[in-house]
Amino acid sequence: MYLLGFDVGSSSVKVCLVEAESGKTIAQDFFPKVEMPIIAQKPGWAEQEPESWWTNLKLAFESVKTQARIDSGEIKAIGISWQMHGLVLVDKNKQTLRPAIIWCDSRAVPYGEKAFAAIGKEKCLPHLLNSPGNFTAAKLAWVKENEPHIYNQIDKLMLPGDYIGMRLTGDIVTTVEGLSEGIFWDFKENRLSEEVMNYFGFDESFIPAIKPTFGVQGTVSAEAAKELGLKEGTPVCYRAGDQPNNALSLNVFNPGEIASTAGTSGVVYGVLGQVNYDPLSRVNTFAHVNHTAEQTRLGVLLCINGTGILNSWMKQNIVQTGMSYNDMNHLASQSPIGSKGISIVPFGNGAERILENKDSGCSIHGINFNIHNRSDLLRAAQEGIVFSFQYGMEIMKEMGMDIRIIRAGNANMFLSPVFRQTLASISGASIELYDTDGSAGAAKGAGIGAGIYTSNNEAFASLEKLAVIHPEAELLTQYQDAYGKWSETLKGKR
Repeated sequence: MYLLGFDVGSSSVKVCLVEAESGKTIAQDFFPKVEMPIIAQKPGWAEQEPESWWTNLKLAFESVKTQARIDSGEIKAIGISWQMHGLVLVDKNKQTLRPAIIWCDSRAVPYGEKAFAAIGKEKCLPHLLNSPGNFTAAKLAWVKENEPHIYNQIDKLMLPGDYIGMRLTGDIVTTVEGLSEGIFWDFKENRLSEEVMNYFGFDESFIPAIKPTFGVQGTVSAEAAKELGLKEGTPVCYRAGDQPNNALSLNVFNPGEIASTAGTSGVVYGVLGQVNYDPLSRVNTFAHVNHTAEQTRLGVLLCINGTGILNSWMKQNIVQTGMSYNDMNHLASQSPIGSKGISIVPFGNGAERILENKDSGCSIHGINFNIHNRSDLLRAAQEGIVFSFQYGMEIMKEMGMDIRIIRAGNANMFLSPVFRQTLASISGASIELYDTDGSAGAAKGAGIGAGIYTSNNEAFASLEKLAVIHPEAELLTQYQDAYGKWSETLKGKR
């Protein structure tokens, strides 16, 4: 008996097949093998074609089937994870009306700001737990004003994972978790936000039917079964945005538990057991995967857009052709703590929430042509990313979050000894690294939703801890000095 997980990111689509009884990954792959293109027709814009997600999902699943060599009838449940805050629009024939406006697109910031001012802080924060900001609802408002010919054809709006669910099952559904990340959900009234819908003038018919995060949300259609080589009728039993799903992948379900990722963007995600929010919406609060009207489980999300994408930019533009990320990590380790005085502010991938939705751009400070080299630049980039994490975690601590242990998958920036040791030391938290990722988490989430696992602890009993990185207390002063210099640089930019 097997479980299948799909994880639709902005860089690639990952597919994982998990043996339900052992919890072990049997086969896994991702496509494309180079990062998926992001369409940027104007500065601050970021779009992708939903069809490209489906195409790469098929390629990755075909590879997984070839590796595993199992009967598709043995796959008992499917789970979906996706890049958060995107906007997919379809007409009555379920055809996409335009490319998806994805998470790092910042064109909708003014629409969210106007909505926040008009609806009022006193209404938005207690009910939505956020400003409308640059999230899905504000993106739809941009379409309404700037592309009325598109808006007038809308039958349903979806998040990226809802689109994949539609392609798998033929049904268009969503979840409270999904609606909350789009800033459509009223937590106080436990319903679709009338204030948001009325202010923007959205038709409630645009909103898909709401299903639980765990449970049967649809079954694989005959068309999808033929296209993918799945068994018709296989249930889709779980869906969640990538950061709640990453937390699930690390068995982070309860108040006080913390998860982190550092891919294209970087995230620290902590679970709260009571309603709370940042009054400036610099970090955001959404429904966690196990949130219900009866049990408050909220995810506090610190997101830094300019994380792995900065490291990728360094790879493409600074180091020698052919140098791997592992080589870059080794080169970065040759520079001392503080990068000999270089500070890099990594905010070059759209508007940043921790800067109150300002798009300040990335900047490099303190280069001396006589003493600095590539290793200093590479370390400064990784330190700059970590320091942006710390800047945001200080906001989370103001909300009452106690950050002592950070769980993360052994992937992306967490593969760098410089990155993880700097993060542990400046935050004072130990970092636990696990052998898991979002697609494996989605598969196990499907197992929970299908009732194959009776609890999250059973689902993640096989979760393997690979390493623990403790703070370097004896070097804390050096890390604090570097962070202090970085913070002053950030203040100067703002």
